[in-house]
Amino acid sequence: MGRMVKKYTQEFKQEAVKLALKSVNVDGVARELGIPGATLHGWVAKFKNTGSLDQLDLPASKSMSDLVEENRRLHKALAIAHEERDILKKAAAYFAVHQK
Repeated sequence: MGRMVKKYTQEFKQEAVKLALKSVNVDGVARELGIPGATLHGWVAKFKNTGSLDQLDLPASKSMSDLVEENRRLHKALAIAHEERDILKKAAAYFAVHQK
């Protein structure tokens, strides 16, 4: 018995790549769309390598390196926010126990 090969429209591929580029977890996007993670990773790599990101409605003024740098900056800001949240949780727990 042969393997079933699924065909995807170009529009579907472009939308999937757009979602993957905006997301932190490409495999999570693939699961949500019901496609194999390797397939979506391949599409993303192809779009990055061929430079045809213009078709994805990304801002024309932003290059891939700008997007990568912005992604790093946002991840750092998120890590700081998580750390601050954890400190506040511990402080709240401390004051709840030591309240008079």
